[in-house]
Amino acid sequence: MKNPLDRLTSRVPEPWRSVLDWTLSIIVAVVVVLAVKVEVANPYRVPSASMEPTLHCARPAANCLAGRSDRVVANRFIYRFRDPKRGEIVVFDAPAATAQACNESGTFVKRIIGLPGEVVSERNGFVYIGGRKLAEPYVAPSLRDDRTAEWPRVPPESYFVMGDNRIHSCDSRVWGTVPRENLIGPVFLTYWPLNRLGSP
Repeated sequence: MKNPLDRLTSRVPEPWRSVLDWTLSIIVAVVVVLAVKVEVANPYRVPSASMEPTLHCARPAANCLAGRSDRVVANRFIYRFRDPKRGEIVVFDAPAATAQACNESGTFVKRIIGLPGEVVSERNGFVYIGGRKLAEPYVAPSLRDDRTAEWPRVPPESYFVMGDNRIHSCDSRVWGTVPRENLIGPVFLTYWPLNRLGSP
């Protein structure tokens, strides 16, 4: 049984038929890849040390641990079907306040810590949610700060995010929460360098 492409090109003589077949196949493949990139997944480079050692950035930038920055893929699709979860590493468009607070803007990568309606606090560098200590095995003891503070209740449709490298992360503790509309998606894969391939 002929596929639609064969039927369309059945009257085209060889070798033009093969050329046309290859050309159309490449065009379809490019369209599919671009559609997936826009709607489902998108690659990002880790630009700073705020997520060390979970995600690496490249030396000689300050406090980076690796020779090459990790490159990750974020799922742009999943938050259409479910709410963001605590503990997810998420890519997001930085709120306007980050430009003044951190001298940075653009796309950030942090971990979701506080959910809508929750009160996030820190006591000697340990995080509490509504007064209950949060287990955080992803924070290296040497990278935990000694801050003690409490922040306003997380607004509806907003999220409190922090870097795993607490002493070198400019995050919600400084510039506030991230509106849900700014979230691009959770990181589900580190794809480069190859020795870092896998889930973060």
